[in-house]
This record gives sequence, C-alpha cells and structure tokens, in this order.
Amino acid sequence: MLDEDGYFGENIAARYDESSADMFRPEAVDPAVDLLAGLAGDGRALEFAVGTGRIALPLASRGVPVHGIDMSRAMVARLRAKPGGDAVGVTIGDIATTQVEGEFGVVYLVFNTINNLTTQDAQVDCFRNAAAHLRPGGCFVVEVGVPELRLLPPGQTAVPFRISPTGWAFDTYDVVTQAMSSNYVTIVDGRAEHWSVPFRYVWPAELDLMARLAGLRLRDRWETWTREPFTGESRRHVSVWEKAGEPVT
Repeated sequence: MLDEDGYFGENIAARYDESSADMFRPEAVDPAVDLLAGLAGDGRALEFAVGTGRIALPLASRGVPVHGIDMSRAMVARLRAKPGGDAVGVTIGDIATTQVEGEFGVVYLVFNTINNLTTQDAQVDCFRNAAAHLRPGGCFVVEVGVPELRLLPPGQTAVPFRISPTGWAFDTYDVVTQAMSSNYVTIVDGRAEHWSVPFRYVWPAELDLMARLAGLRLRDRWETWTREPFTGESRRHVSVWEKAGEPVT
C-alpha cells in the first residue's frame, strides 16, 4: 500500500541520491542549470517534482529564485537538510494541478518525471498548469526519454536495463495503452526484494500537441542539455515550449 508520499516515500528518499548518483555528477547537472538559468532571465523558476533538490539547489545558488512543487514530503525533507535548502520554497502537491502565487520565467520538469503522470489527462493538465504559471514569453522545459519500443522483439513486453550479481532492473511496456513500469529486483541476504513504479510513456509529437492545447509553442528540442541536435536515433530529448507574448523586461 502506498503512503501519502506515493512511490517516493521514506524508503526511496533515504537512498535516492545514492541510487541516482550519476545524475548528480557536475557533467549531468551543470548544463541543465546553465540552460535553465538562461531561460529564467531576470524571473523566477518553478520546478515540478523538485525532489531532493538536484537541480533546484544549484540553480538557486546562481541567484535564480526557485520554487518547487512535490508530492513527497520525504524527498523534500532531504532537500531541506542540504546546504541552501532553506532558499528554495516548496509547495506539497500534485504537479498537474497544484498552483503557487506569482509568475515564472521558466517552469521545468526533468529526469523523465512527466512519465510519472500515468494518464494522458494528467499529462495534459500538467502542461496547462505550467502555462498558467508562466509569464508572457516564459518557457516550459521537459527532459524525457524517447520510448524504446524498437528494442521489443515481437511478442516481448520487457526490456532489461541493468543486470548485476545482486539484482536486475527492467521496463515493461503496453503498446496499446502506453502504460509502462520500471521494475527493480534486488537480492538482499539471499532473498529477492521487488519494487515497481508505474509510468505512461509519451512521444515528442504527443507532447507538442499537449503544449499546443495549453497555449504553448515548441521553441527548441535537443537531444541533451548541451544542445546536441535531436535526431531519429536520439534516446531522449530536452524540449522547450514558449508561452505567447513578449518577454517581460
């Protein structure tokens, strides 16, 4: 049974930074912060699913006022415990519907978290929520993987992505509903422990339509935060949608 923190309760929050250590490396964080700081300009930044502050804290250290929304109190507690954690305001709530006061130069959602919204309606609502927080000319930024359905042989629904002597992990896909899940099996004292998180995968073109419904237009799409071109072979993308109107100066 899930607690009020959903799939990111205390047991996950306690080891989240360690389990995602590669994503905390400077080469993963700095390019994202550079791009987001540039888009924020002289405005504020709003992070959907702020988590333990992987992006919010270094962005705030650049002088950008940052606010975050997150459902997990356990994850936010880790942010608060870090140096500079008190500089990032956080509202506990659902990124698809929770609103905070004021306008922002940039709203962003990173590390595949758009997929944590497991229905198309919720993903559409997330875009509308982002647009409602943006000032004219402001941008909504999403980092997410491209669905890897080409890895599925006929009749297969699972793709492994990590295998070791102490555990393995695999994704499952339902190509009819776009439902997927990431599954982790870990061997602890000779016993197998299983953890699974549901997602809904989404295509770049589908995201563009969600943006259009929210009054946003595609401005840029790259493969990575360092702005490599997005191609048919790209396995992820960083997309930037802009709200109509002239930027505030």
